[in-house]
Amino acid sequence: MTSGTASGTAALQERRYRILVTGYAISSYGTFLNVVALSLYVYAVTDRALAVGVFMAVRLAAGFVAGLAAAAVLARWAAKGVMFWANVAQAAALLLLVLAPDGFRTGTLFAVSAVVGASGTLFMVTLRSSIPDMVGEGRHTWANSLMVSGRSMAMVAGFASSGVVVSLLGYTAAFLVDMATFLVCALTVLLLPMPMGPARGNERGNEETDSQGKAVEDVEDVEDGQGSQEEEGADGPGLRPDGRRRVPAALVALGAVPVLGLMVALRGIDALGSSSHNAALPVYSTELDADNPAVFVSVFWCVWALGNVLVQQVLQRYTKRTGRSVGALGFGLGTIAMSGTFILAFAGLPWAATVLVALLAGAADGLTEVSYTSHLQTLPSPLRTHAFGLSATVENLGFGVGMIVVAAALDVFTPLSVVGVAHGAAIVLALVYVARVLQGRGEAQVEESQEVEEAQEGEEAQETVPGSEARDGKQGDQGEGESGAGPARGGHRDGAEVSGG
Repeated sequence: MTSGTASGTAALQERRYRILVTGYAISSYGTFLNVVALSLYVYAVTDRALAVGVFMAVRLAAGFVAGLAAAAVLARWAAKGVMFWANVAQAAALLLLVLAPDGFRTGTLFAVSAVVGASGTLFMVTLRSSIPDMVGEGRHTWANSLMVSGRSMAMVAGFASSGVVVSLLGYTAAFLVDMATFLVCALTVLLLPMPMGPARGNERGNEETDSQGKAVEDVEDVEDGQGSQEEEGADGPGLRPDGRRRVPAALVALGAVPVLGLMVALRGIDALGSSSHNAALPVYSTELDADNPAVFVSVFWCVWALGNVLVQQVLQRYTKRTGRSVGALGFGLGTIAMSGTFILAFAGLPWAATVLVALLAGAADGLTEVSYTSHLQTLPSPLRTHAFGLSATVENLGFGVGMIVVAAALDVFTPLSVVGVAHGAAIVLALVYVARVLQGRGEAQVEESQEVEEAQEGEEAQETVPGSEARDGKQGDQGEGESGAGPARGGHRDGAEVSGG
């Protein structure tokens, strides 16, 4: 009966999550349609290319700030409420743009840019950090694969249809379509069996005292600097009772978890690499065919999306069969493969080879996205949001800085050299990261072997003491319950799985 109830609950969770992903995919279509339509509209209204750059800068800056503020927002509001209002805010901003009088359209455009950038980042941070609560333990990889698949298909559809929608229906119709997609996503959020109101304090309190209690305690020890000798004060987030300033939780997460800081840094450099190929693709495509520059870009992104979707199917089957995820090592190797294939895409290869490269680039991109997200989701709940918020901030910073630097570099250097340098930097850092992960695994295996040897020596020593068997019989259960720090708790850990997490 209990097994049947658990199975029914899991099926219900999966069904509602699928509905949410459908809504997210629809809103992602609106987002990518939005990127093209709004950029064209900014140029049409202002007649200045600089305004388009400033518009994108405002959007990225708003996302940067939202990433920093995400943890504070989620500390006061339930995840369901944040996701719902993030979509409503984007829909309201687009409606405001449609209704704005002619004299106020320029100012309204930049307000819309800020709202869309901040709300989109808040939604993504909340969604990624809440997935473990939505789908249950052991389903992270499946859930992330489904999410990435939906977004990849939506990206291609959004980019492919944007020109048609704007040309045939006009800007107003495009903005109304965008608005409708965000409202659809907001409705799917309402179906989630999660609280909607403010304050998640009780929720977090329960989490911290249950299965993740040891993990949170461990991280607090790092933050405190003196372990259990000092207790954390309740005087507010900035100061402790002794007047010393507390370390931000996002930085605590990076310090407490092996290689996580390097992982987030690599994600930022990867975002810089992404800015290089996004900016260079139109230039390279025009060089290939000045009469039809959109052909190469369209084909490349369609094949890229196909590779992304295909690798999600492979990952889902791998996880279902083995019960394992690709982990931190998969993220590093995937980043190397992805950066390498994006460099090859600009090498002037024959069409057939370029199509294969685009397919592999999409597959590697999908692998890194799922492995990275799944890995951060193994953090305890109180730190998960801080980590995803910091990650979003670093990614926005990397992409924003990259767009500025790359745009200037493309006026002087070839697309291949610009993309080669940007993605080459990602490959170098990824190699350092992979070496660090492998080193950590080797150290963990050595430590585990030493623990086993010490346990065996202890058993041999007890056998030589008269009456030790009797004492073992009386105290065996107690010792077993208290010692949960042996190999049973370990296995090798790539980094984000902290004690008890």
